[in-house]
Amino acid sequence: MPDKDRVIGSAKRAKGTVKQVVGKVIGDAKLEAEGTAADKVEGSVQNAIGGLKDALKEK
Repeated sequence: MPDKDRVIGSAKRAKGTVKQVVGKVIGDAKLEAEGTAADKVEGSVQNAIGGLKDALKEK
């Protein structure tokens, strides 16, 4: 079972992707940038932390 950080991180990345797409569709540059910069990066970092935790558990 994946670490909860991996699950939460993946959800944040998905949220960022949705914000990016919606921002692009409605022409809201701020929303688009927020999805790209904040949520996707934060989700990727949290997902990586969860991956490290999983790797440490396996040893």
